[in-house]
Amino acid sequence: MPNFKNSRMAEDIRRELTAIFRELKDPRIDKMLTIIRADLSGDMSSCKVYVSSLEGMERTKESVIGLKSASGFIRRELFRRLDMRKSPELTFIADASTERSAEISKKLNDLLG
Repeated sequence: MPNFKNSRMAEDIRRELTAIFRELKDPRIDKMLTIIRADLSGDMSSCKVYVSSLEGMERTKESVIGLKSASGFIRRELFRRLDMRKSPELTFIADASTERSAEISKKLNDLLG
């Protein structure tokens, strides 16, 4: 049986991270960074955040480095914005799914047009 509280909290974390990312001033972090998925562990002690950039995988990896350096600030902001007992340990992972979907869309358009 799925844990609805866990999935609801993961969605809240995803929503708040989107807002926090807009406030970050690190030049390494892409302004068009997208959160693909947030996987919260069962005990809510850790969260894997999959991010992707429209500018490619290299820009995504550079953004992940910037996010790792700002992880303390991000955790503190999450704890402040969400009513949580403890803030989860955040792990940022570069994901190429946005870039891959853009390539597939381009190939489909080439086939049709």
